Amino acid sequence: MNVGEVAALAGVTVRTLHHYDRIGLLSPSGRTSAGYRQYSTTDLDRLHQVLLYRELGFPLDEVATLLDDPSADPEAHLRRQHRLLRDRLERTSAMVAAVEKEMEARSMGTALTPEEKFEVFGEGYSEHYEAEAADRWGDTEAWSQSQRRTAAYSKQDWVRIKEERDEIHGRLAEAMRSGVPAESDSAMDVAEEHRQHIARWFYDCPPAMHAGLGRMYAADERFTATYEEIAPGLAQYVSTAVQANAARHG
Repeated sequence: MNVGEVAALAGVTVRTLHHYDRIGLLSPSGRTSAGYRQYSTTDLDRLHQVLLYRELGFPLDEVATLLDDPSADPEAHLRRQHRLLRDRLERTSAMVAAVEKEMEARSMGTALTPEEKFEVFGEGYSEHYEAEAADRWGDTEAWSQSQRRTAAYSKQDWVRIKEERDEIHGRLAEAMRSGVPAESDSAMDVAEEHRQHIARWFYDCPPAMHAGLGRMYAADERFTATYEEIAPGLAQYVSTAVQANAARHG
């Protein structure tokens, strides 16, 4: 199958498959004489495993480690996925009950209108991002906690949040441009402020979780693009500083 057919079958974008190939997570077994990718049945099996682990919240580097483990077999993967899915089902059931109870107990908070969201966050804002985030993390405690907090935020709160975030990003960019190593104490101190910003406004963010976010900043093209718009190379710099800070607190 060619890349377009695989993308349609798996429900992913061609860009995603190109990214998987680029990082060595899923490289097609063949190429046409013109150089176009061709995927085999074995490639599709691996893609299925990749998408399952992604759905379970594993970052791409951990997915690669799991799939390339020479001691693992297909049955081992299925047993692991079954266990993780059962755990997720239990957590989701508990969260549904909690949300239903909260819906009965409280009214809606002060939410921004779509117009206000564009005003605060600029042209880069899209409601599609919110929907995708809910789809990706909606069954986590962090998402639930964030939804509870942000439901009551006013427009002034969001303006303050954005100003704090931009100030932190600006100092990280300035440190990088000044040649300050990402693993230095000063860069890690700003990374710690980044973690505290998340914990203060959105959800509890222990160092290990922050390290996972740091890896995502460099692995996910959209997060990378956000930082690269501030300064070329900033995504990897922030990722390194965040992970180093997490290790420092480990």
